[in-house]
Amino acid sequence: MPATPTTPPALRPYLTARHELLWNEADAFAAEHIAPRAVRMEAAPGRVERKVADLMAARGWFAVTVPSAFGGLGAGHVAKTVLLHRIGCVSAAAAAILQATLIPVGALLHFATYEQKSRWLPGVADGSLLLSIAVTEPTAGGHIGGIETTAERAGDHWVITGSKVHIGNSHLAGAHLVLARTAEAGVRTSQALTAFMVESDRHGLSVADHRSGLGLHGFSAGRLDLDHVRVPGGNVIGEIGQGLSVAQSSSILYGRPNLAAVSLGIHEAVVATTTARLKARPRYGGALSDLPVLRDRIGDMEARLRAGRILAYQSVHLLDQGLSCDADLINSKYLGHQWAMTSAQDAMELHGAQALDRDYVLQRLWRDIQHTYPPAGTGEVQRIRLADAAFDEDHIQWSERLAAESAWAQPDPTAA
Repeated sequence: MPATPTTPPALRPYLTARHELLWNEADAFAAEHIAPRAVRMEAAPGRVERKVADLMAARGWFAVTVPSAFGGLGAGHVAKTVLLHRIGCVSAAAAAILQATLIPVGALLHFATYEQKSRWLPGVADGSLLLSIAVTEPTAGGHIGGIETTAERAGDHWVITGSKVHIGNSHLAGAHLVLARTAEAGVRTSQALTAFMVESDRHGLSVADHRSGLGLHGFSAGRLDLDHVRVPGGNVIGEIGQGLSVAQSSSILYGRPNLAAVSLGIHEAVVATTTARLKARPRYGGALSDLPVLRDRIGDMEARLRAGRILAYQSVHLLDQGLSCDADLINSKYLGHQWAMTSAQDAMELHGAQALDRDYVLQRLWRDIQHTYPPAGTGEVQRIRLADAAFDEDHIQWSERLAAESAWAQPDPTAA
């Protein structure tokens, strides 16, 4: 029989019995293994956290969406969201390590050949291979059309030259999914880019020293420099000129919902931290939590949290069912971050000077939520995509086009 459910009742329509078990497993894992390390990660921001990655890999969580044929859990996107959400409640940095590999895994699932999947996915499943996706560049930023990294054919190989920045898991990944320009100038972006799998030990590939960011201490998001790196033709993922599709679909189907889940974990921690503080702080013969002016603001935080929770889980539930839901996935990332950011700022104000204590958990939460805004498209990008949906101009529906890979077999909710 499954463990006693601890999930919010509003999420029960989206969760099976096995999701409930995974929820409880992730909570127990985070409490035992991540919470003690979170303090250390925060105290040593210049250090890349490797042990947490090893522990998650040992459970097969980096392959949560990988079919069992390749050694994965084959559990789908709701299960992925459960893991990221519950881990993110304790450490957004740990959740970021997990989500950063899940994006290129999605690209392999949808675009790699069977032989390529057999080559790389079993390593992800057994924990011996973490991945990164390398799209962002120093000059172009997240503007895919401005990518300057080039790949030139040399016989049976390709030679890749360029630089990538803000690459999640840059120091942990054994292979990087690199987007490079393979067409001459003037060719449309939709046909100019190609995706390559580049192993980290390829000659000419270097990873800059880790530099800690504002938040997500312990997570590496660094720079890759590729100086005439040679890769065989068998490392091309998808077709030549299909790189834009590889990047866009992975961002929408994996990147956006992943970040929505991380934002949700931070948001939940923000609300729990703030309510605990107000209940424990004495004032006027009672507690701060008794004051109507403060309860009003907490009510707003709770409303945002509940809405963000439903949005995050409903969108990936649709994805698991193979239904068209690109705009819902985009919206879950956009509003999930926005709502969590607003609650984090409210929490800082409600804590007064206590929030400025460097060692207080709320300061970490406020810094970490900043990191879910830029990846997979800023708020402006999300709003443009949502406007496309409003005008019925979002012609490519990746959730529908890739439905065969996205529609996961759902276990019987009554099964043990």
